[in-house]
Amino acid sequence: MGGKMYLPLGAWYHASKHALEGWSDCLRLDLKEHGIDVVIIEPGVIRTEFEVVMLAPMIARSGSGPYGALTRQVAKGTEKNYRKGSSPEVIVKLVLKAVHARRPKTRYVGGHLAKPVIALRTWGGDRLFDWGIMRAA
Repeated sequence: MGGKMYLPLGAWYHASKHALEGWSDCLRLDLKEHGIDVVIIEPGVIRTEFEVVMLAPMIARSGSGPYGALTRQVAKGTEKNYRKGSSPEVIVKLVLKAVHARRPKTRYVGGHLAKPVIALRTWGGDRLFDWGIMRAA
């Protein structure tokens, strides 16, 4: 879902995910005539080592600088959400569903917070989304 939404201090991460969304959408059109389906898996918060790998360096580099308060706020929110994260098996099931589908959907969304966050981003508008993300962070 990182290509459909954004979080504070996540420009580097979300830029790469937005690029993958656009690339996949173009590939889907380019490859259709060859019978190749391009499917996007949009995971929500999944319990992996990403939280640990991301938070310690973020706090070490930015925790005492001009973004210190925001860094600590984002770290706290991230830790809270990752405790509630879904098992990686949720994504395995989505991939298998897409692989075995006779006519796969374009996107498969699953995992903690994925569907509500994407819905808020899609239907709520930028200001509501910004408010909600900053409140949750």
